[in-house]
Amino acid sequence: MKNKFTMFGWHLSYFAGKLRCYLRYKRIPFVDQPVSLFVLAVLGRIKTGVVVMPTLRLPEGNWMQDTSVIIDYLEERFPEYPIIPATPVQRFAAYLLEAWGDEWWIPIAMHTRWTYTENFPLFERDAGSALLPHFPRFIQNKAAGMIATKLRGMCLRVGIRREQFKIMDAWTDNMLDLLEAHFTQHAYLLGERPTLADFGLVGTMYGHLGRDPWPARELIAPRPHLRHWIDRMAEPPPHDPAAALLPDDTLAPTLMPILQAICAEFLPMLEGTAVLVRQLQANWPADKPLPRGLRDVEFNMGKSKFKRNALPYMLWMAQRVRDVVSAMPPDDQKKIHALLQSMGGERLLTFAFPRLIRSGVRVRFDGATA
Repeated sequence: MKNKFTMFGWHLSYFAGKLRCYLRYKRIPFVDQPVSLFVLAVLGRIKTGVVVMPTLRLPEGNWMQDTSVIIDYLEERFPEYPIIPATPVQRFAAYLLEAWGDEWWIPIAMHTRWTYTENFPLFERDAGSALLPHFPRFIQNKAAGMIATKLRGMCLRVGIRREQFKIMDAWTDNMLDLLEAHFTQHAYLLGERPTLADFGLVGTMYGHLGRDPWPARELIAPRPHLRHWIDRMAEPPPHDPAAALLPDDTLAPTLMPILQAICAEFLPMLEGTAVLVRQLQANWPADKPLPRGLRDVEFNMGKSKFKRNALPYMLWMAQRVRDVVSAMPPDDQKKIHALLQSMGGERLLTFAFPRLIRSGVRVRFDGATA
């Protein structure tokens, strides 16, 4: 055990699914440890400063949180079978799709879980057993109910409001159809092996849409190629040295409608969040984390307007994408600008917001750039 990593996370968890699939794909020896109440509320907070899952305990004893940061670290430590594309367009697409998978899909995942009561017994069973593994079932159920109540309390903030249900449902059907069409032709988002893009998207698919009873039956089962992709991500096949990304740094035509939707929907959400963050900057202490959530922003979701609280953390993810591009040689940057311009999304690299530093699950202003 001492020479292995330990991942603390539930199969129910959005981001634990992302990290679990990554660790399995990389063949990194790890212990898959359900999160007890003590680890979640006490030990995890001591080790990382926040109450969050998943967390990763390294063989050396120190702990990490935030799947993007953890994956960056592990990619350096375990360079075999890299998930970061070597070529500029595919590398940019991988980071953009990771940000989209991490941030945009959260309302969909929570809606498909908490709106349909048939999902609740699975949550109650799994969460209760993990939180208090040696307690009677009725006490486990009470503990799971407390966590469920807290999570349901977040629904309104992320836009899960009854008047928006039809908007989310229509968008989900359309996007899952686009993903099904893509996976009909390709094993993964950027070709025949997984990249950071796939691990970003699998967060919502592993524990929520692909595992909760209602969405697994109603949304995923009718789309068998999407189902097979989820299963491949969850139980990776043996590494195939011949498996490659698309040649010549290209993106599949079946991926382009998805990227266009990101430019039309995710980008305006980021821009709206940036406006609110800039309004705070002048009078906000540089060393104080910004609020987890701000007031509503409005943007397109499919053909309709959608509202939800802005999360400043999303801008850190956008900054992560920008940093990847800014580190490229000028000729490679031109390729990214040309791609975004063709999709109406060049503003992704230019809309204004202050540089941010990650602080647990929040962000703060970078005083060095103020």
